[in-house]
Amino acid sequence: MNATAMAQSERHQLADLFEAVGPDAPTLCAGWTTRDLVAHLLVRENRPDAALGILGGPLAGYAESVQDKVAREPYEPNVDKVRSGPRALSPFRLPGVDGAANLFEYLIHHEDVRRAVPGWQPRDLTMDQQNLVWSRLNRMARILTRKATVGVVLMRPDTGDSIVARKSTPVVQLIGAPVELLLRLYGRTDVQLTTEGAPVAIEAFEASTFGV
Repeated sequence: MNATAMAQSERHQLADLFEAVGPDAPTLCAGWTTRDLVAHLLVRENRPDAALGILGGPLAGYAESVQDKVAREPYEPNVDKVRSGPRALSPFRLPGVDGAANLFEYLIHHEDVRRAVPGWQPRDLTMDQQNLVWSRLNRMARILTRKATVGVVLMRPDTGDSIVARKSTPVVQLIGAPVELLLRLYGRTDVQLTTEGAPVAIEAFEASTFGV
């Protein structure tokens, strides 16, 4: 499985989940229901004028207003638009962009819906899928941990491989499956990980900000 194939799989599985839970289900995105998350995905892929403000900055207010407007549209047709992918003229239609830009986007948001309810369990992903996440995580780990105030080492117990995400002292070691590590470095705390290090280092790690 390559990145594009996995991104497409996550897109369709998330669309199925959106249909199953309806527009008012909770997500791990603070303040957002599934209706809001659907709108976010549509704005990101189809409204480049507003997408520039998703990460903040002077266009943040405009992005929020556009997303709110999309969220007020009928839910089911919007879910269908998520499933079918970006419009023909969207930059996300360019060759290679889907795998590069959407693998983590749809994987993380899929888990944002799955893990927003009690009793969730990690999915049983294939070794190929976990390896793909690990490879991508290896490229992005330094960016995702750049605001951490301690050193961060990632380890996957199934292979024993590790990534030095941030060089500093003291050091915190995160041990878990690649998807769990990915979610934690994008700021999610509903994960199944083992965290090792001195208590003061772990406390500093938990207080740090992560993500792009």
